[in-house]
Amino acid sequence: MSAMAPGSAADVLTLGESMVALRGSGPLKLGGSMDVSVAGAESNVAIGLARLGHAARWAGAVGDDEAGELVLRTLRAEGVDVSAATRDPDAPTGLILFEPRLPEVTRVHYYRAGSAGSRLAATAVEAAFASSGSPRVLHLTGITPALGPSARDACRRALELAREHGTTVCLDVNFRSRLWSAEESAAVMRTWMPYVDVLIASDDELPLCVPETKDAGEASALAGVLLAQGVREVVVKLGADGATTYDAAGELYAPARPVRAVDAVGAGDAFVAGYLSALLDGEDLTGRLDRAVTTGAFAVATHGDWEGAPTRAELELLGAGPGTVVR
Repeated sequence: MSAMAPGSAADVLTLGESMVALRGSGPLKLGGSMDVSVAGAESNVAIGLARLGHAARWAGAVGDDEAGELVLRTLRAEGVDVSAATRDPDAPTGLILFEPRLPEVTRVHYYRAGSAGSRLAATAVEAAFASSGSPRVLHLTGITPALGPSARDACRRALELAREHGTTVCLDVNFRSRLWSAEESAAVMRTWMPYVDVLIASDDELPLCVPETKDAGEASALAGVLLAQGVREVVVKLGADGATTYDAAGELYAPARPVRAVDAVGAGDAFVAGYLSALLDGEDLTGRLDRAVTTGAFAVATHGDWEGAPTRAELELLGAGPGTVVR
């Protein structure tokens, strides 16, 4: 993996909020030690793509503080270009706390109101696009517009610029009920659909993207509505059951790769990174889904948001038998 040279063309440009992440070992109210890292859906995808050898540029905003420096330093160390990122002297870097409560249940606490990421400006996105040399893919999530009006406007400007540059747009709906209501999300997601080429969502998120006059139904029916509207591919994440892709030629299902799950956080972002990686490589739908479920499996088999993301050379490790030692 080699770092992306600032000013060079990006395979993927993404923007959103990355935060300092604190992970406890048990109930937060009992105290104890916490591991310090960074987290953010869009930067998780950027790291996953960089590890797979793609030129990824992250254009979020952090505070002019030590927490922001940790975010930028971590992304740079992972080969993600952050030359288009901005530092906000008047707002802090956001914070996220992970609180494990049961072996398979983790509570998440956000401290991001008024953060630098929520104040990402449209002008910063314009500068990021200009420095990215017409990126091949723009990746957005439904998290960023939920952070506030400024971040929402920045995303909208990014969509407009993608259309002007002929850039493929990938949207991961990533609905967060702690940030906004389903009605608020739907009001935004539905206006974004004319710009979206690749839509990635869980089956319960698809209704947020179709016109409200349409009855909620099976994923295949909702996908059909979206394809008729101009979305090129609809990818439905099914968690432990795998994923299904819908396009003009029909539908294709791929089961999840069997692994011993230890942490589901970040699995969706790893899935997206794998899918976009294969898309950039020119793989067909079968190849895209296969790489996506593979990178998703790496994520759930490892603790952390992005730490388990595989390199290209590691993709075949899931095929190794139990007890295999790679020498």
